[in-house]
Order: sequence, then structure tokens, then C-alpha cells
Amino acid sequence: MNNLSLKLIGVILVSFHLHGCIPVAATGAAVTVHDRRTTGTVIDDQNIEFKVYNLISKDPELSDKAHISVTSYNKIVLLTGQTPTAEMRSRSESLARSVEHVRRVQNELTIEDPNTLTNRSRDTWLTSKVKTSMVKIDIPGFDITRVKVVTENRIVFLMGLVTRQESEAVIDVVKKVKGIERIIKVFEYVNP
Repeated sequence: MNNLSLKLIGVILVSFHLHGCIPVAATGAAVTVHDRRTTGTVIDDQNIEFKVYNLISKDPELSDKAHISVTSYNKIVLLTGQTPTAEMRSRSESLARSVEHVRRVQNELTIEDPNTLTNRSRDTWLTSKVKTSMVKIDIPGFDITRVKVVTENRIVFLMGLVTRQESEAVIDVVKKVKGIERIIKVFEYVNP
């Protein structure tokens, strides 16, 4: 099996993993093998996401009037979506910061009415296009499963533990994907 085929299989497995179509046990082991995070950190990230979602869902105003997505990578929480008020945006961030093991919160919530289902579907499609575009990256040792892609309102957020060379290659490929309005790096850098 060639390198391109392996990368495509990785994208497919990650996509299924993110959408819950195959058991976490099956994909979690495969993803962890190539992940630069420790297994403990991967588990912490899953727990952080669950706990933040749980806190948000227990807040009647946030759960009814806002659309909030929570992504944790290496204990950095990315909040994306929409809240109708600045107070709700701030409250969401406070809830995320209150969760054990969270190192930092990047609050990218916008103050507006929640997106429509059509907009969310478009963002899901853009995420798939971005992931697929990264298959073209040909750097020894680069693994696309190390880059987490989140899209909200045509803004693409890239998370992961990458080298500066990998970051530049990812940005170079992703910026060519049609339909993206902006790219925001939430990368952390590793040597070399």
C-alpha cells in the first residue's frame, strides 16, 4: 500500500471517528499510535470536551439560545459557534476554564444568532475538503491525523502538535481550498 493510500485511509478513519460512526476503541488505538500527544492527554482531551459540553447543556440559556462547539487538543479548548450576547460568550468561556486539566481556552464564539443547519452542513463539507487536501502534503513523518480541523462560518481552525515546517505545509495546502474565508492556527510547535 502506498503512502497516499495510507493517508486517505487515515482521513476516512478520523472522519468516522469524529462522527461516531465506528467505535472509539477501534479508531482511538489507530489515532493514538501516530498522535504526538500521550495516551493520557488524548483521554484528557475527550474528558474535557465531555465535561465542557455537559456544563453548557446544564445552562438553560446556553443550551437553548446558543450554538457552541467544543474542541480540546492537548488540553487547549477551542470554543466555536454563536451566542446571542457577549455575556453568554463570556459565561461559556468561564465554564470551559472551570474544567480540570484545561490549560487554555481560545474563545472564538461570535455574538450573533446561531447558524442555520445549511451553514453547518457547508462547514462540515469544508472540513472534509480541508482534510482531504492535506493528503497532498509530502513531508517525511507527517501524519494528517495530527491536525484537527474545525470549521465554523467558513473559518477554518487548525489544531495540533506540529513542526513549523508541517504548519507551513498545512497552511499552504489549506489556503487553496475554495470556500474558506479565513484560517486560524491554534497549533503548538514541536521540534524540529
